[in-house]
Amino acid sequence: MPALNDQSHHPDFEGRFLELEESVRNARPGHDAAAFLAAIVESSEDAIISKSLTGIITTWNKAAERLFGYPASEAVGQPVTLLIPDDRLDEEPSILGRIRAGERIEHFETVRRHKDGSLIDISLTISPIRNREGKIIGASKIARDISERRRAAQHQDLLLREMHHRVKNLFAITSSIITVAARNATSAAALAADMRNRLVSLSRAHEMTLPSFTGDDAFQERAMTLLQLLSTILEPFSEVGEGRWALKGSDFEIAAKDVTNFALLFHELASNAAKYGALSVPDGRLEIEVDVTGEALKLRWLEKNGPGQSPASTHVGFGTRLEQTVARSLAGEIDREWLPDGLCLTLSVRLEQQP
Repeated sequence: MPALNDQSHHPDFEGRFLELEESVRNARPGHDAAAFLAAIVESSEDAIISKSLTGIITTWNKAAERLFGYPASEAVGQPVTLLIPDDRLDEEPSILGRIRAGERIEHFETVRRHKDGSLIDISLTISPIRNREGKIIGASKIARDISERRRAAQHQDLLLREMHHRVKNLFAITSSIITVAARNATSAAALAADMRNRLVSLSRAHEMTLPSFTGDDAFQERAMTLLQLLSTILEPFSEVGEGRWALKGSDFEIAAKDVTNFALLFHELASNAAKYGALSVPDGRLEIEVDVTGEALKLRWLEKNGPGQSPASTHVGFGTRLEQTVARSLAGEIDREWLPDGLCLTLSVRLEQQP
């Protein structure tokens, strides 16, 4: 079993195996060290595979079967390209070239294909296999599944992008609120008081979108109706003696698990209205109508007297993707229509899908 012994080239594996082999020989003369090391390889949690210099699989442990789905009887004797997606086939000649040159490849992150066709993110350590004369005759690969680590990194990236998006939104909304407050202020003191009240309202509205990131279970359990939620989010854009926005129609209590999703959606819509839409201009108005019929919710968000916007001039950015994600989470659909003076958006949700 010399090839199997040589295939265990992982950080510290070679040194550890040599020490184990020596200790076994000293403690139990005549013990089959190669079989002992083969048992260690077979019980490894990492997939350990060896291949020839022509790319044919020569050995395959149990962890490789668990990771890739092929039993040894189906994998051994097959080209290693069996595991490589079509768009990554150019990796194999490069790897074999470096192995022939005696190079060891560590922590090479790539993607490989499971027997069922699904793709797996893995980290590879690849080492040359030498015979007793020191000639390179093949390569050993140790593969570790890093799919969970990749998903965690992607989730973290999404959260960072969302926080960046929120910060930009808050600065833009604050600027809009200052403009709104200044129109009604009769003195510096009145402006300061009005701004303070509006920013407190903005803080309350912003807080509603935080549980999905903080894990605040106590907040998620708080009951709230749809119109209460909308009123809280739109409060910073109220004006004394004027109706900047109006709510009408049916009301209902939002399922605890959906409060955050509804809050994220309405906060994003209000932010866009304050930056680009009806709430960004003095005469702009917002009308929201809610209709609950049986098991269906239909909400109409209509901006009037705004600066106007067309689909051609609308940038599909992170905010739009956020709306689409939230709509899917609510098992709902969003339809947009651009009217001459603003956005008309319709949200449809089947309430039977909310426990």
